[in-house]
Amino acid sequence: MMGNLEGGRVPAAVKTAPAWRHALYEVASLLTFPQRPDHYVEWLFPLYSTTEVRARVEAVRRETENITTLVLRPNSLWRGHRAGQWVALSVEVNGVWLTRCFSISSAPSRLDGLLEVTIKAVPSGRVTPRLVLGATPGMLVRLSQAQGTFVLSEPTPAKLLFVSAGSGITPIMSMLRSKPACPDIRILHFARSASDVPFAAELQKIGGRPGNQVQLVFGDSALDGSLLADLVPDFASRETYVCGPAGLLAATQSALAAVAASSRFHAESFALEAKESTTTGTVTFQRSNRTVEGAHTILAMAEQAELKPQSGCRAGLCHSCTRRKVSGATRDVRTGEVSAEGGVLLQLCVSQPVGPVVIDL
Repeated sequence: MMGNLEGGRVPAAVKTAPAWRHALYEVASLLTFPQRPDHYVEWLFPLYSTTEVRARVEAVRRETENITTLVLRPNSLWRGHRAGQWVALSVEVNGVWLTRCFSISSAPSRLDGLLEVTIKAVPSGRVTPRLVLGATPGMLVRLSQAQGTFVLSEPTPAKLLFVSAGSGITPIMSMLRSKPACPDIRILHFARSASDVPFAAELQKIGGRPGNQVQLVFGDSALDGSLLADLVPDFASRETYVCGPAGLLAATQSALAAVAASSRFHAESFALEAKESTTTGTVTFQRSNRTVEGAHTILAMAEQAELKPQSGCRAGLCHSCTRRKVSGATRDVRTGEVSAEGGVLLQLCVSQPVGPVVIDL
């Protein structure tokens, strides 16, 4: 029976006898005091948890020099995903659990129950180098449930266009691997060179299927309406999904708008596109009794003050860095909107102080 706990499952007998389970747990608690019985179960079966999704790295696959795919086995609390969604992944770095958001690259229909995330290393990052260069089979990570609305429309469109650059191909690969029921698919991917293309061999196979066409653009070419029209002449009639840098998203959106096809535009980017501002302010972290002055996001200022608030995407997507603003005016760096309301929850990663601000941290 205990072997079933390895995947996070609870024995059937326990499920049908909650009163018996409670009594047994109380007796076990007396024997294991001061630790909880769960402490020892989790030590023996690391994937077991009644509260959080955990996953074990089953394999590590290098895609390019700085992009790696982790093959994960989640416990039974994982509820699955739709192609194109992302997950907040936490890993222990120097004794601290840090969280970042990554797109899922595997199809939802895998029969083996495994999950894949594909990660690009950010040289100055604290998390991605650890995962891309240091992950090994057996490593444990924590996961959120799948999130995001960057998914294919239902019913599947008759004509599709996927546009990506760099690691932006990741959620698109999840969509392609799910084999959408579409007879006419065009895939346009931008990369510095052939060696920088993730999933290159698989993309070649996908491009060889009837109705599919894959085009790779190398070098410093920037997408605009003219180039898009040259590469995909009928782009205006295609439902278009774009993932990559903000410039790529803006160029594709502009090209579709120019032909009255804005409704066909769907996009996702984890890069924060901040509105320009020279605003400076002072942030007091109330519980820590520390004050910092600057023109950065409040999350960056907290880290400057050697505080370690939980954070994830750093782009206003996952809400893991939300804290209460006690008082003061703050500016949303995405929209430029200023709010002076106190006693509200605030995303530190996309908020900048305007004058003196007090945060409950």
